[in-house]
Amino acid sequence: MTAVLPAPRTAQAPSAGGPATGRPARRRRRPVRAILRFTGRWSLRMLVCTAVLSFLGLAVGPHVLDYRTMTMLTGSMAPSIEPGDVVVSTPLSVSDVEVGMVITYHIPIDDHRVVTHRVIEVDRTADGTVSVRTQGDANDAPDPWTAVLTGDTAYQVQAVVPEIGNVITALRNDTLSTLFVQLLPVALGVCMLVSIWRPGREDDDTTTAGGAR
Repeated sequence: MTAVLPAPRTAQAPSAGGPATGRPARRRRRPVRAILRFTGRWSLRMLVCTAVLSFLGLAVGPHVLDYRTMTMLTGSMAPSIEPGDVVVSTPLSVSDVEVGMVITYHIPIDDHRVVTHRVIEVDRTADGTVSVRTQGDANDAPDPWTAVLTGDTAYQVQAVVPEIGNVITALRNDTLSTLFVQLLPVALGVCMLVSIWRPGREDDDTTTAGGAR
């Protein structure tokens, strides 16, 4: 009887992509790259969305909708409103102004600047004139004037957007303005092109690897 011995197994040749021992390491690295790529892509999208929404809300909204925005420059209303915060004010009938409201108005003296302070006293006359005394929450004394609210509308603070006023002020710097207005759109365009191009490249690599097996 003649015994038939099984043919010895030949060692599998390494693929064109590199030695077989390198494949597990490559597979372990791919999830990390995928996570980083996913995080970077969505971070970029969130940054763009935040910038667009901020622009629409602060620059376009007040001209289209019935509200106003103003950056707080002093700490007179701290801690509820800090310097650099943006206050959002909506219209209110002058006859509805009450003690305790935080309103935005022009002071009746000096440069007639706009301030945002809390109403501490309201005086209504028989002819319908409304005068108010105000005070900043952080100030020890009332404002040294009595303001007559002219017209039919006052503006009451409804919301506070923290710190965004500092960002707006910083963007007015010539260098930063050039960076964000001219260079940032170019960088965003390049990132979008890269994100479109890379998935196709990965598909090609996968097809090549599958054909080599």
